[in-house]
Amino acid sequence: MTRNEAANLPVCLPSLALFAECFVVDSGSGDGTPDIALSHGAQLVPFRWNGRYPKKKQWCLDTLPFAHDWVLFVDADERPTAELVEEIARLMAASSADGPRHAAYWIDGRPVVHGRPLRFGCWNRKLALVHRRRVRFPEPPDLDVASMWEVEGHYQPQVAGTTGRLRQPMHHDDAKPLSAWFDRHNRYSDWEAALRADGRMERLIDGEPDIAPSRSKRLCGIAGRRAQKRLFQRLPGRPLWAFLHAYVLRLGFIDGAAGLDHALSRAFYYWQVGFKMRSAAQVREAAARFPSVGTFPENPPIVRPGSDPYSSSNAMRSPPSAFSRSKVRLRTPGSSIR
Repeated sequence: MTRNEAANLPVCLPSLALFAECFVVDSGSGDGTPDIALSHGAQLVPFRWNGRYPKKKQWCLDTLPFAHDWVLFVDADERPTAELVEEIARLMAASSADGPRHAAYWIDGRPVVHGRPLRFGCWNRKLALVHRRRVRFPEPPDLDVASMWEVEGHYQPQVAGTTGRLRQPMHHDDAKPLSAWFDRHNRYSDWEAALRADGRMERLIDGEPDIAPSRSKRLCGIAGRRAQKRLFQRLPGRPLWAFLHAYVLRLGFIDGAAGLDHALSRAFYYWQVGFKMRSAAQVREAAARFPSVGTFPENPPIVRPGSDPYSSSNAMRSPPSAFSRSKVRLRTPGSSIR
């Protein structure tokens, strides 16, 4: 799924050469992304979001003319390793007539920072290899958070069946300027702050497929993925815990400066979420205490009844990142999700 991914696509597409077919679903790129896709033999499919559900990932599952039932979702800034491609090939070759035993498979995303893949720290994990007829992305009521735009947020598809986990990772290596990273995570934190503020995030977590901990972790009393996410949702001081988890508990300090920067970026993201939640709560409290201030601007902003303060339709929309220029925001809005 692409929108202005000319910096990433020439590196991503060669890693997919052994797959039976490759679709690049593009949202009106103006930087040459379609030409790059066609030059690598991908099938180019235009996409224009209508502002409603399904969003882009589910639209792909519903609409693309797949020749096979098994689909691997890859963002333009992800690169499946050769070992992962081989593992998927073995999985498909060893399967019975009904296919692999699980309906979807978790794949770890290995961050690449300062040009080097991290050995330690906190990696992400998502259901990227799926049977297209046995998964469906949920439709949380988040269309009011306009900053998330056309792609599903930080949640996993619902699965009709069990899930497995592949051993090999995908590298997560964004070739765009750092300003694009700050812009993207500014928008992600808008979305998470809005959903955390009124319980929508809790409902999303409750509906996610779980990863049961291994036997050794069960003996140590470590819970599965859903329980860990619920606990983290309720922790005070989440930025500090996110840093300590990545840098200390997950041994990120061994990766040197790259491990430190990655752990700090996680802490910064969760600080953004908390800061936006507190700011919005203060606005709501002030509005409740002082519903009328007596004077009004000549052209007041229109705020619809019941609208959320995080919506781009009112003054609470998050400002551009201090680390990015407005021109960069318009050129590289990046449609991939992490």
